[in-house]
Amino acid sequence: MSAVPARSRLPAVERRAAVLDAALRVFGEGSYGGATTAEIARAASVSEPILYRHFGSKRDLYCACLDEMWRRLRETVEQVVADEPDPREWLFAVPKAIGLLRAKSVHPNQLWIQALSQAGEDPELRRYVRKHMREVHDFVADLYRRAQAEGAIAPDRDASAEAWIGLGIGLLRSVQDSLGGLLTPDDFTAILNARKQSLVVAT
Repeated sequence: MSAVPARSRLPAVERRAAVLDAALRVFGEGSYGGATTAEIARAASVSEPILYRHFGSKRDLYCACLDEMWRRLRETVEQVVADEPDPREWLFAVPKAIGLLRAKSVHPNQLWIQALSQAGEDPELRRYVRKHMREVHDFVADLYRRAQAEGAIAPDRDASAEAWIGLGIGLLRSVQDSLGGLLTPDDFTAILNARKQSLVVAT
């Protein structure tokens, strides 16, 4: 009898993690519509039936990718904050963390813009994305409140509203990543500088 391939003996939790890692790459570097579960299964070195044991549909897998991306992004943001003594820089911890994840082939901006695009055609995905984006906003608003408590933002600024503005800038980056040719790196530098001038308390 031939030996069973080592990957078949992986614990279920490790197989699920392998599928998620592969899906994060495939979706992030391509698109929701263009990616197939067969392609993701190949990238994860599992069979398609194994993929479907862990995720009931392509939508379920995509939502799990958003959850995993968001978990990694939150952890990376908290590490950026922990390493940064200047609370004024905490306000830009999210874009810094996104850059760090992109270097590891995890693309939050692309995943978000794909989710928003697909949500218009899928009521279940729309409900999920609405809840997900609310969680993202609440996390960013809390981060702003923490910076505000340290004197980095004027006390009369509304942290919740400022968080929505910050997310809007992030989604603009998502649009650029999707379309290309709309904004240059210098444009984004100017946008972030303007944001600093309007939001951050000067020393």
